[in-house]
Order: sequence, then structure tokens, then C-alpha cells
Amino acid sequence: MEIGIYTFADMTPDPESGQTISVAQRYAEILAAAKLADEAGLAVFGFGEHHRLDIAISSPAIMMAAVAAATRRIRLTSAVTILSTLDPVRVFEDFASVDLVSGGRAELIAGRGAFVESFPLFGFDLDDYNELFTEKLDLLLKLNRSERVTWEGRFRSALDAAEVSPRPAQDELPIWIGTGGNAENAAATARLGLPLTLANISLPPAGLAPQVADYKRVGAEAGHEPAKLRVALAGHMHIEATSQAALDYFYPRYAQYFLLHAPRQNYARRIPREEYDKRAAADGPLFVGSPQAIIDKMLWEHELFGHQRYLAQVDIGGLPFAKVAQTIEFLGDKVLPAVRDAA
Repeated sequence: MEIGIYTFADMTPDPESGQTISVAQRYAEILAAAKLADEAGLAVFGFGEHHRLDIAISSPAIMMAAVAAATRRIRLTSAVTILSTLDPVRVFEDFASVDLVSGGRAELIAGRGAFVESFPLFGFDLDDYNELFTEKLDLLLKLNRSERVTWEGRFRSALDAAEVSPRPAQDELPIWIGTGGNAENAAATARLGLPLTLANISLPPAGLAPQVADYKRVGAEAGHEPAKLRVALAGHMHIEATSQAALDYFYPRYAQYFLLHAPRQNYARRIPREEYDKRAAADGPLFVGSPQAIIDKMLWEHELFGHQRYLAQVDIGGLPFAKVAQTIEFLGDKVLPAVRDAA
């Protein structure tokens, strides 16, 4: 199983000092984290897309290109690209450019967007939420398969044998679909034969496992090879030498993250400690603990889901960079070898 990390670049004050680093420093620390992840042998580094002052990355492709120049082997992806409010032609050209710059290491995860600020920002109607995504994904997939595309839809101008350049270094860009647990979206992904990234922040993993089984079943019924029906899980993670130290240190930052950066204002709340501890329990979705606790939970989830990749968000809530680096080091030195041997 592959292990990777991803970032949203949330701009959260340190809960102890009350200070918030600059966006420039945040970017510099993300670049440093990507270098560490590359050296640690992690498989993927991802960048979220948001359009608000409290979360600092709006263009994953630009960040990916910067990291590509500073790393050698780690794959680079969005996490996610809000395809509903972007032009698929521009998306394809940007990610194909990153693929060329990185020597064939680019991917993208296309999503509808839990954060919806981009809809009014770019002039789209939230009432078209699902229709926008479906149509734009159709065009993106056609662009990925052919250098000349004829296409017509509702939300953008038609294409008539349009040349789309550049072409990626890979034969095709790997395009995953991201979802937060919507069963219909997972089934639609399966029918297309596309890999699925399932973000699970708060739900008991055992309750989501049937959805992944249905995804694989629907994909097989649609005639897709099992090898194409890859699954990635994504969630929050923090590692310390002992589980109690990890739980105690991470909680104030985790709670502050949800209070300040909820997708919609009416969702914002401070997560109570008892709810946090429940999420971090052995059967919960939150990966907080010692290296061995992380290994045990990863292997337990692998038995549930049979997934091929886990993506961890390790830098939330104003964590000092030293703590982010520590988690990456634990992942590379302790967790990855154990999981790779067992899963």
C-alpha cells in the first residue's frame, strides 16, 4: 500500500502563542515538507484547492510545479481540483505541463468541492452543482485521451477538432475522483472505471467499508478490470513517540482547525475532547498516536477496504514545522516499512 501526504495550507494561529505565520513562510514550509516526504520514500504529495483567505492554496498545479523542481521521485497531485468551477481545457493543460516538468509524476483528483466559495467567485450557480461536475469531467476525460477533441456541452463553448497542448509525459494523466462519502458519487466513479479517493474525516470506517465494496462491484459489473478500480483513503494524522503525547498535543490544534476552517460557516464548531478521542480510537477515522498505533490502524483499515493508497493531512491547526517534519520522519522510518511488508 502506498502512503502519501497532502496539505490545504490552512492559516491557523498557533493555539499557544496566538501567532500566525505568513503565507510566504507557509509555502516555504510546504516545499520543505515535500522534500522530506520525497527523501522518506513516501509515494504522493497532494495540494488542496480553496478560494478563501484562511486557506492559502488556490492553484495546486503551480505548487506542484514548484515541488517538482525540488524533488526526484514523489508523485504530485491535487487534493482536490474543484473541476465544477474550472475550465477543463485549462486544467488539462496545466497538469500536463506539470507532468512534463516533473518527468511524468503528475496526477489529479477531481472533485465537486465541499468548500463552495469558488462557485460565486467564478460565476457559477450552486443549483448546477452536480451537472457542472458531470459535464466538465466528461470533457476532461476526452482531453486526456486525444490531442484533438470535438465536444459540445451546456456550460462552455463547443470544441471542433480543437488541438490541446501540451500533451503529458505519461500516455494519460492519472485522474482520480474525490468524494467525501457520497455513495452515488462513488458508484458513478465506478461506472466510469476511474480510481476513487474517499476522504473520511469523521465517520466510523466500518460504516464506509460497504461503500467501497459497492464501488468495486459496480465497476466490475460495468466491465472494468479490477486493477483499474483503485481506492485511496484520506484523513488527518499526527504522530508522536507515544499515543498519549500525540493525543494531548494534537487536540488543541485539531479543535481550532475545525472551528476556523469549516467548509460552511454554520458547520464551524470546536470539537469536544470526548468526540476527538472517539475519532482517534482504534476503530475511528482519525490517525493520532504512536507509530505502532498508526501501523495497527492502517492495517485494520486495509482489511476493511482493501485500498491501495492512504493520504494523510499532517500539517493542520498551526502545527509547528518541526512537528510536521517529525510525523513525516515517523511515516518513512517506522510506518511505511511495516505497512509495505504487511499490506
